[in-house]
Amino acid sequence: MSHNLALLPPDEKQKIELDKQASYAVWQVKNALADKSILAEQTRAIHDENERSHFVDCIDKYSKMMGL
Repeated sequence: MSHNLALLPPDEKQKIELDKQASYAVWQVKNALADKSILAEQTRAIHDENERSHFVDCIDKYSKMMGL
């Protein structure tokens, strides 16, 4: 079964984008390509409270997955 992500509502697309950004940020820290402060910087850059909360949850999820 395939899913066309372009057909999702904008808020769901944004959640997927935030998840990708969190995954990449944690990967950068794990591989010493960025300092851990990047996680806080990116979190502060998100102004919507719900989106920020989702981003932090994703950072926690990927930090555990990647052993950070």
